[in-house]
Amino acid sequence: MKLKLKSKWLLSGISSVLALTIFMPTAANADKLGDLQQQQQEAKQQQGELNSGISDKTEKMTENASKLETLSKKIDELNKKIQDTETKINDVQSKIDQTKTEIEELRKSIEELERKIAEREELLKERARAIQLSGGSVDYIDVLLGANDFVDFIDRMSAVNTLIEADRDIMREQAADKKLLAEQKEQVETKLAQQEERRAELVGLKTSLDAQKKEQAGLVKELKAEQQRLEKEKASLVQQRNESIEVSSQLEKEIAQEQERLAEIARKAEEERQRKLAAERKAAQERAAAARVAAEKQAAAELAAARNAAERKAAAERAAAAKKKASASAAAVRTTTPASNSVAAYSAPAPAATVKSSSGFIRPAAGRFTSRFGWRDIGAGQEFHQGVDIANGTGTAIVASAGGYVSFAGSMGGYGNVIILTHSINGQTHATVYAHLSSIGVSKGQAVSQGQRIGGMGNTGRSFGTHLHFEIHVGPWNGSRSNAVNPAAYVSL
Repeated sequence: MKLKLKSKWLLSGISSVLALTIFMPTAANADKLGDLQQQQQEAKQQQGELNSGISDKTEKMTENASKLETLSKKIDELNKKIQDTETKINDVQSKIDQTKTEIEELRKSIEELERKIAEREELLKERARAIQLSGGSVDYIDVLLGANDFVDFIDRMSAVNTLIEADRDIMREQAADKKLLAEQKEQVETKLAQQEERRAELVGLKTSLDAQKKEQAGLVKELKAEQQRLEKEKASLVQQRNESIEVSSQLEKEIAQEQERLAEIARKAEEERQRKLAAERKAAQERAAAARVAAEKQAAAELAAARNAAERKAAAERAAAAKKKASASAAAVRTTTPASNSVAAYSAPAPAATVKSSSGFIRPAAGRFTSRFGWRDIGAGQEFHQGVDIANGTGTAIVASAGGYVSFAGSMGGYGNVIILTHSINGQTHATVYAHLSSIGVSKGQAVSQGQRIGGMGNTGRSFGTHLHFEIHVGPWNGSRSNAVNPAAYVSL
């Protein structure tokens, strides 16, 4: 918001100042141009800072996006593990439920066994009590001997065997049931303990996975919040940069207009100078013509006087000595010849010299030509060189390549200390640039003549070694230097 208000204020201020300065002296106008160029440089610097900030935010957003992608993959993996664990838990739970069913069946079997064992125990107790009541033992021989006949004996033998075998079966079943009971109880307890242990293990694993998922989800939430914050900051920086670009573009237009106005002033001054020179040439020609006319008149008068004197002298000689007619004629010839010689020896005054105006450019500094106009290698790649370089010692005189006005004099980024001159050459606006100077000897708005010293050669700004970077522009100078031309076509290097 501050930048937007500043931009509006800046544009409004520029318009107001231009409106107020349209009729002010040239120096003040050039000062305004310098201020505009300084504001443009500040705007471009601000654009660079904003672009850097946008680049940083974009880089951080890319890093966050990469982290989010990694975390998303981890969360997907955790979700899969959690699903697998839940499936295992459900499977174990199913087995536990099945085991519980089996346990219930076993418990029923155990209850039945316990019932049978209890019944047998009661039966055995009854038998034991019967044995005790009969004297402590059963005399199976008495039973056999008490038979009435052989058939009865056989029946009694069979009954005794049956009783004995029954007692044995009861004892065996009792022992087997007790053993089975113990085994089933142990089996039930073992299965239940194993299932519960397995279930507890899986529940613990699920709890751990849930904790990891929660932690990852927290990180995702933080990263998403950070991403949103970066997006907002980036959007704000982009908006500020766009507003700054608009201001810079408007400043460049204002600079171009101001340069055109200065160029028009320079053109009119050049026209006025040419008009004065033409008037001076015309006056000189008129003076020369008048001098020629006066000289011709004077020559004619001298010639007439010489002729009259010659005629008078000839007449006197004819009258004095007729006999010396031939000599008098010769004398008359000699008298006439000096007059002719005097006319031939006379020369009219030379016309006044005319003042010659240079409509081109001159070399701005002495030294050796070290870098040409156009593409050149810079180690990491290539760049387009908008001018030419002339190398010499520090402080070597830098002169104006053509007459004009100083539209900028000061420090300007990679140019270092730089002077920009605006010229009107044959009705066409031109600009010349003198960069990397060690000293500046002119000020904004100052009129300079061709060949006038304006500064000293140096090594300021983006420069490697003492030299002059010299540019020629057809039209006013602009920030993109789109109208730069090869100086070699204009000056001898």
